[in-house]
Amino acid sequence: MLTFIIKRLLTLIPLLLSVSIIVFAILRLGPNDPAMSYLRLSNIPPTEAALANAREHLGLNRPLVVQYLSWLGAAIRLDFGDSYVTKTPVTQQLLHYFPNTLYLAGVSMFLTIVLSLPLGMVSAVGHGRWPDKLTRAFAYVGVSTPSFWLAFLMIIVFSLKLGWLPTMGLGGFKHVIMPAISVCLMSMCINIRLIRGCMLEQMNARHVLCARVRGVKESRIIGGHVLKNSLIPVVTALGMHLGEVLGGSVVAEVIFAWPGVGRYMVSAIFNRDFPVMQFFILMMAAIFVLCNLFTDILCAALDPRLRLSSKGASHA
Repeated sequence: MLTFIIKRLLTLIPLLLSVSIIVFAILRLGPNDPAMSYLRLSNIPPTEAALANAREHLGLNRPLVVQYLSWLGAAIRLDFGDSYVTKTPVTQQLLHYFPNTLYLAGVSMFLTIVLSLPLGMVSAVGHGRWPDKLTRAFAYVGVSTPSFWLAFLMIIVFSLKLGWLPTMGLGGFKHVIMPAISVCLMSMCINIRLIRGCMLEQMNARHVLCARVRGVKESRIIGGHVLKNSLIPVVTALGMHLGEVLGGSVVAEVIFAWPGVGRYMVSAIFNRDFPVMQFFILMMAAIFVLCNLFTDILCAALDPRLRLSSKGASHA
């Protein structure tokens, strides 16, 4: 297991390095001039002399390779420069907002797991009956519902009409209910369909039929054979959902005025705050990569055959 983890960790280095090159190139070679954005946000007239001084101050007058290596060396030390707007370190600002985004993502993932697992099981066990039909209808509607439309609909119904929940901001638990639902609904419905499909496939497997022939209780078959063997694809999907929830919270944070990283990033995009955009994109890519790594490790822990297949592939 330790060898498996080390191999997966070593694959992160070239992957993150490639992502850093792409992020740096996209923002540097784009149509917007970072020096012009720096002067505009600093309320300095963009004269030729001011542009030359800004490029020298930001290191933009050096070759692109030198700029990238200098930026990469600072990024390894978690130094992503200062924001053009606030003139404070980008890392400090984003780490200030990140706990709020993590709180929203945590509640969303909790709702996804707690609701999708029993609904998927009920749909699979009651295959073809009315619980299955209701659950499938809910899943289809949830997958088809845009998160921003659901957010506005909940604000109209539960805040403006009924007055049950606060409209926006960060406060008590009531403030996180609507943002978390708008973020997690699609992931939850995808997970319901995945759990249902995996369980139905396992329920028709040969070892399950043999267990029924031996007279094993149905509850033990569902819990010990069907559900356990259905967890591998579900765990893989949950790992992807975690990255999607963190990235997809941008819309909810803007609509509900949630003081998180996503809302701060939207402001940085409008202001062309290049250091903030670079750090955010790289951070989200790193989060997705780490989620995949954690998912691979957890799946290998649940199914030793994955470790053996990886070992066999490396020897081949």
